[in-house]
Amino acid sequence: MPAKRVVIFAGGNLSPDYLTVLDEEDFLIGADHGALFLITHGFTPDIAVGDFDSVPSDAVTTIKEGSREFITCDAVDKDLTDSELALDLALNIQPESILLIGVTGTRLDHTIASIQMMNRALQRQISCSVMDDHNYITLTGSHLLVTDRGYTYVSLLPLTPEVTGITLDGFQYPLTDATLKLGQSLGVSNKLTGPTGTIRIESGLLLVIQSKD
Repeated sequence: MPAKRVVIFAGGNLSPDYLTVLDEEDFLIGADHGALFLITHGFTPDIAVGDFDSVPSDAVTTIKEGSREFITCDAVDKDLTDSELALDLALNIQPESILLIGVTGTRLDHTIASIQMMNRALQRQISCSVMDDHNYITLTGSHLLVTDRGYTYVSLLPLTPEVTGITLDGFQYPLTDATLKLGQSLGVSNKLTGPTGTIRIESGLLLVIQSKD
C-alpha cells in the first residue's frame, strides 16, 4: 500500500523543531546531510540518497548502517541535485502528499529550484509543500485548503504568467474570480480569519506561501 505522506529532509537549514511534524506512518527520505540529521535525532530514514559530499567521510558509514536503504551517486557526474533525486524516489512511491524540509537556505538557486520542482508532483496529482522556519509553501492548480500553521501571512504568487478565477473564502481580504499576473503583488500578505481558508482557481499555477518574520 503506498505511503500516505513522504517527508524529505535535505541538506539545507534544519532544526529539531521540524521533527515535531512527523507521524509514525510517514515514509522518510534523507537527502545527503538530511539523512545524517534524521539518524542523529533518533529517526531511521527509509531511504538515504545523495553524493554525501556535505558530511564527513566517517559519517557516510553511519548513514549507510542507520538507513533501511542506501543509494549513493557520484558527486560530479550527476544531472540532478540531491533534493531532486529524493523527489524522484518519492514520486515513484506515489504517496498522497510530499513534504520537503531543508531545501531552502542561503543558496537562492537551490531554493527556487526546489519551489519549481513542486510542479513535478502536482503533474502527478500529488500535493507537495516546502517548509522552513519562516515559510510553508504549497503549489496548487485547482483548489487548496489552507490550515493555520502558526504563520502570520498567506501570500498568493503566480508561478505561471497568469492565474485566473481565484476565489478566496476565510481570508481577511477576499477575492472572487480574480486574476493574478506574474509580477503583481496584489496577493501578498493576506491573512486567515479562522483556522482554515479555501482557495480555488480556474487556470494556472499558484504558489500559496504562509510566512512569518
